Amino acid sequence: METCLPLEGPGRRGQRGVDGRPGSALAGGRAERRAPAGECRRTGAPPRFPRRPTLTQVPFRGLLPQRLRWVFGYSGALAVHSLGGGEAPLLLYACSNTLVLHDILGNRQAHLQGHSNVISCLCVSEDGRWVATADGGPDALVIVWDSFSGIPVRTIFDSHPADGVAAIAISRDAKYLATISAGTVQRVCVWKWTYATEAPACSAELRPEFGRQVSELLRGRAEEPPPPAPTRAASLLSLQTFSKAVGHFSQSVFHFNNSQALTGTSAGKLVLWDAVRPRPREPPAKPHAMKAIKLMPMQKDGLTVLTVLESYFVTCDVKGDVKFYDGQLQLLDWYSHLHAGPIRSISFSKSPPSAPADYSRSRTVGGQPFAVRNFILSTADATVLHVATDGTKYEKVMEEAKRAVNAIACHPSQALIAVGSHCGLLKVWDYEQTKYLVSRIFVEASIQCLSYDPEGSLLAAGFTDGSVYILDAISLQSNCKEFKFSRGPVTHISFSHDSEYLATADEKLSVTVYRRVLRNGQRCWEHLAGLHSHYKPIRSILFGVQLDSDEPRLLSLGEDRQLVEYDLNSSSKDHLVVLRRDRVEQAAVPLCLAWYPQLSTESFILTANSCYKMKLYNTTTKMCRKTLLGPTYGSPLEKMQILPTTNLMDPKKRYLAYITKDKVGVQILPVDGNPHKSSAFICHPGGVADLACSYDGRYVFTAGGDDCTVMKWEVNLPALEAAVPLGGEDLVPFYNLLDGGRDGEFFRELEDYFYYAQLRSHGIDTMETRQVSAHIPLEEIPFVMRAMGFYPSEEKIEEMINEVKFSEYADTGKQVTKINLGDFIKLYINHRPAFGLSMKKIRRAFQVLGYDNENGEKVIDRGDLLSLLQCRGEHMTEEELAACLTTLLGMNPEGGISEPGTCDTSAALLEEEIPDEITAEIFTADILGLPIPEPEKNKTEKRDQSLIHEGSES
Repeated sequence: METCLPLEGPGRRGQRGVDGRPGSALAGGRAERRAPAGECRRTGAPPRFPRRPTLTQVPFRGLLPQRLRWVFGYSGALAVHSLGGGEAPLLLYACSNTLVLHDILGNRQAHLQGHSNVISCLCVSEDGRWVATADGGPDALVIVWDSFSGIPVRTIFDSHPADGVAAIAISRDAKYLATISAGTVQRVCVWKWTYATEAPACSAELRPEFGRQVSELLRGRAEEPPPPAPTRAASLLSLQTFSKAVGHFSQSVFHFNNSQALTGTSAGKLVLWDAVRPRPREPPAKPHAMKAIKLMPMQKDGLTVLTVLESYFVTCDVKGDVKFYDGQLQLLDWYSHLHAGPIRSISFSKSPPSAPADYSRSRTVGGQPFAVRNFILSTADATVLHVATDGTKYEKVMEEAKRAVNAIACHPSQALIAVGSHCGLLKVWDYEQTKYLVSRIFVEASIQCLSYDPEGSLLAAGFTDGSVYILDAISLQSNCKEFKFSRGPVTHISFSHDSEYLATADEKLSVTVYRRVLRNGQRCWEHLAGLHSHYKPIRSILFGVQLDSDEPRLLSLGEDRQLVEYDLNSSSKDHLVVLRRDRVEQAAVPLCLAWYPQLSTESFILTANSCYKMKLYNTTTKMCRKTLLGPTYGSPLEKMQILPTTNLMDPKKRYLAYITKDKVGVQILPVDGNPHKSSAFICHPGGVADLACSYDGRYVFTAGGDDCTVMKWEVNLPALEAAVPLGGEDLVPFYNLLDGGRDGEFFRELEDYFYYAQLRSHGIDTMETRQVSAHIPLEEIPFVMRAMGFYPSEEKIEEMINEVKFSEYADTGKQVTKINLGDFIKLYINHRPAFGLSMKKIRRAFQVLGYDNENGEKVIDRGDLLSLLQCRGEHMTEEELAACLTTLLGMNPEGGISEPGTCDTSAALLEEEIPDEITAEIFTADILGLPIPEPEKNKTEKRDQSLIHEGSES
């Protein structure tokens, strides 16, 4: 049967391809009136059983640095649909922000990507051709997909911009699309999606007393937009309405023979609705007004699903039973032997029974054998079943985690990945063949973290109850009795390189170490010691190797900014020795830790912090050797791992995999601040929980936490390398990060200040001939930085000078005493704040330091402010503070430090100029003299306007 695309296809106005780029028009498409979606050109009727979609038709997304190759698990809160027929089901389901077409028999997946938020709802047209998805976050989209080609044929922007979409439905004739917003005050909109209109055909606000609407259904008409079916109530129901308990509503359907509608309830009843007909001499009723006219008890168990199949009603319940009724609600058939548990959705094959007699279960309707198509069930336990309707065959096609997946680990030498969830399910997959191998369920607690030992024979698991299991990596059976020395959930777990030690960190801020010992001729594990080593959450634990021996070394990094190294050799039973503690940050919060590859003669530890900076520390002295601008993709790096390499020809080519709050990315090493050397893609908009890399560096895996999925990403390193020259060679990428670029006013000012610094270093008053140089002394670095609007702390100044001074020391043994303009620009780009100083940060400081005045404003007392500046942090002397404030307020044009004895005069002047109570706005505008940005017009803007020049801080 001939099918066609709607009028507005890909490549037309407002359309986007699967990777966010404009789609390409289909072959043969002209700007002519086409038949509406799913309608035959010749007859005007929707095709009942279209051809089956094939995964090979889904387009390739180009040469990207990362490509999604497989998704383990699915979003159990949404329905699973069957698009195929016969014995080989083709499943359609949502995984986070991705729509998955899964060929079970062929063990293949195709991924439809276009949403930047978690998919909140999806629906499929009756013929299976059109799939509509919507998400519930900011900048929410509604996308209509062609399931045959995998191409988005319509994208609706800003359907419900404030709150996103809670429910979506397609009419039976596939002409209309209805959405319900997810806000407190919900709104329903009906779109005629087959035409290029930006506004809905009709919309209405839902009355709050009807409760929150969670699903909807459309009945299609060619003449006018159809009314949505009642999902919570079309009129208020109570115990007095029918003198019986109604229960919570689950799903609603229209009757296939008349204008009535039915709603299933959690009490096992059906509510029958009918159109309101006015009595004589009464005003006409509102169009499509519905009223509950009857309550019919169907069974004792609650109904979870109610749908229509041709001329039958189908119900599913909390026990896992499936029942079929005719138009008079007479029971025709049922399936009660599935033992599936509470059913979330049911979806029937798109192909009719080829031989009705073969599918009949010895029941007849009107003298004809009763036959239905095979169907797919999804349950509340994240299980998907394929049921053959002859009643003799059903199988589990998917059995996934029903709670958050926070733990993944890759085998060190084989294509295996272990996945642990909060429901206690531990599964091991062959990720090359995408086959499930073995599993184990822990009923005691939830799995929080996993780690293989370097030999690949053991798998350690940390649980939310503080217990630690050491398992055989093949059978998943316990290698020894579980340990329970942690008082809180275990958040990190890691083996040493020689598999002799195992370390864990927990939410109670403790590090615990276990060791392998020889006992009675057998190798076994025992608890060594634990230590409450941090006072804020621990972000990383990391084993390494001593530089002068093969002994392991252990480090932990916490949000308290402490990097702690432990002395394992000196530690004894119940006594964990700390070798040294180092504070690695002054203001930022360190978030993750990794051993930097040996790309030079010096060995480094790599950290990433909350200010989008990456830092290199000498492994021995813990001295900060470099500060570099890290990837800036919406949120700082949360975890990172060095990709294993199998490239023996060029061992210096190394790469870093990382995750942010919602993205996964790859960075080319060495890190130098060039933004073109990294890439990132949205993977889990709801939050990424864990990261793992395959043993050969070909794949990166991400765990989505609450979305219950794990994604396998193929890394395309040549594509990543090819993108670097597009950003320019040498200093061009850094010039482009300056305001105005290489030809802008900012760069010209920088050149001027650079030469002024040379004059300053030679002496302003000298009359001798000056030698113009391309360098300035290191001592001039802070003055030029401040002149450019970046005001670093004294500690940052020391870090910048040491970074340049010792940049060649490991190779030459000599210190550098000067810096050229190009290196200075790199230093400036890498050290300045990534996004400047915003009003939001200043207000946050006043929230912490201030109090509420009579007007409800957060203020700081003038005396408290002066005291804080003189006593806390890098405190100022009284003379320095007086000189600084009088200069800012215009009372000290010379800008120098006051002479002794003038502080009393300055204090009196300050009392006159500075009010007793200082707000964030007064401090910014009146004291610092900075402009306050106007209120943001776009509430969805994610970055505050900069108060000072971009890349500066107070």
